[in-house]
Amino acid sequence: MIFPPINDWSDAYTNGAYIAGGDSYPARWSELAAAFRGRVNEFGGARLDLAYGPEPRNRLDLFLPRAAPTGLFVFVHGGFWMRFDKSSWSHLAEGALRRGFAVAMPNYTLCPDIRIAGIGREVAAAIGFAAREVEGPVYLAGHSAGGHLVSRMMAAPALLSDDVGRRIVHVVSISGLHDLRPLMKTAMNDTLKIDTAEAPAESPALLEPVAHTRITCWVGAAERAEFIRQNALLANVWRGLGAATVEVVEPNRHHFNVIDGLTDPGSPLTVAIFEA
Repeated sequence: MIFPPINDWSDAYTNGAYIAGGDSYPARWSELAAAFRGRVNEFGGARLDLAYGPEPRNRLDLFLPRAAPTGLFVFVHGGFWMRFDKSSWSHLAEGALRRGFAVAMPNYTLCPDIRIAGIGREVAAAIGFAAREVEGPVYLAGHSAGGHLVSRMMAAPALLSDDVGRRIVHVVSISGLHDLRPLMKTAMNDTLKIDTAEAPAESPALLEPVAHTRITCWVGAAERAEFIRQNALLANVWRGLGAATVEVVEPNRHHFNVIDGLTDPGSPLTVAIFEA
């Protein structure tokens, strides 16, 4: 793919304006998520707002299958580290839940009340908490900023404990932001406050993967060019550093519907997470 020059970095990372009906997606996500929680609550499978840390947003939802779980799947939401809440994404647990996995969905403190490095530490604490609640292998996935955060879990210096790190089988970064330096050129940085020290320290593509890392970088073919470039970047760099990496560009998917496969236990995305 040929990447054209960028004159407006804020526009390069804008999604909704380039997606038909983009403004309607947040309300739709919230409705689907609430309906899913209702269904899971019917058999007592939803443990909501579990505290994993001391801050107000240090809470996670844990969805449990009807039988004993075969492992743990953690999904970390996006929103450029400054938007959204776990309650908008509950329905994305369905594919993993129907495969027999427990699913944890954490909140985290949003910028500007925290630095991105601090969000990484919170997500690591959430994963550690969920891993103590559920035995077995651990799989991680995240979307957009969440893709950055789950990738950061596999980068040195390690944020996860050795015990939890050894249990992680596979990480999938969906439309992840793996190099923070371009974000410094956007208007969002008035809120994110990424600086020349934090950008290299918290960019997975500029860090070494921890031993035995297995990661899939997944993006939609109809996404903005910067997300496609960022996706390829991490797969390329970490492959060269010895990690087991796969790069996938899914046809006919944009930034808002590339996550839809998580609702289906047989979708290409869900199969890639648990079987590939």
